[in-house]
Amino acid sequence: MVTTALYRRYRPEAFGEMIGQSQVTEPLMTALRSDRVGHAYLFSGPRGCGKTTSARILARCLNCAAGPTDTPCGTCDSCVELGRGGGGSLDVVEIDAASHNGVDDARDLRERAIFAPARDRFKIFILDEAHMVTQQGFNALLKLVEEPPAHVKFIFATTEPEKVLGTIRSRTHHYPFRLVPPAAMLEYVQELCETEGVGVEAGVLPLVVRAGGGSPRDTLSLLDQLIAGSDADAGGHVLVRYERAVALLGYTHSRAPRRSRRRLRRQRRWGSLRRRRPGRADRSRPASFRRRPARALARPDRGGSHRCGRLGDPARHPRR
Repeated sequence: MVTTALYRRYRPEAFGEMIGQSQVTEPLMTALRSDRVGHAYLFSGPRGCGKTTSARILARCLNCAAGPTDTPCGTCDSCVELGRGGGGSLDVVEIDAASHNGVDDARDLRERAIFAPARDRFKIFILDEAHMVTQQGFNALLKLVEEPPAHVKFIFATTEPEKVLGTIRSRTHHYPFRLVPPAAMLEYVQELCETEGVGVEAGVLPLVVRAGGGSPRDTLSLLDQLIAGSDADAGGHVLVRYERAVALLGYTHSRAPRRSRRRLRRQRRWGSLRRRRPGRADRSRPASFRRRPARALARPDRGGSHRCGRLGDPARHPRR
């Protein structure tokens, strides 16, 4: 049996379910409640932080039968079609800008934007990877984005907002997404494991959060991989073991960094002692590190015999 990935099963369906993005969700919910929604938005940030998901949620809020609202009902046709298991809506068009980035694609979009929505309140265009659109493509879209029809909304999602044409960027409301803090991410994955009925040994989830790097999608993908490769315990429940997580994620045991830090502190302390007492024998040093007497220094000369002398002997070190 093929199972759906965790990040797809637990994709947020409302702004209240988003984690770590209050700087985006709260202003958008306020704009929806006060009916001050703009005609174009730009969502930027690292990968896997919820840009495309937020664009779909905004589309649900705008086209909800009870809306525009900050919390979609989840039961109307538009909300169901744009939900986790939905097949998409005719009035919400998602375009992969990485493969539709030319002038011809922009012209096709302009022709589609002229027609009224088939059923819902707005016709919404979501352009993912918007930084891949060429300058000529942006120029072809400029007039439409600047003065769109009343029924058209644009949402641009990108990981590199500086590559979006400045004239396009200035006509949008820009919302930057950020990586989720570790504390919020750890709490989220703990609740998810409890919901899934999966047991995890101590120390596993902090490793997963660390490897995810603050991206909810990357974190859930790693957790899904660990769950899929873990055996069940005696009670039949899946148990993710610490040794397997360490082997997969490539992190060393927690005691190893402590030993390295102690060794580094000793080396730094030893270096400070040498700088503090230059030129003097330190009784705390091992015998192998103490300065040897000058008379013990011997070096063979060119004739094969050994000449002994002090380091400052003029015969050994003539002045230049």
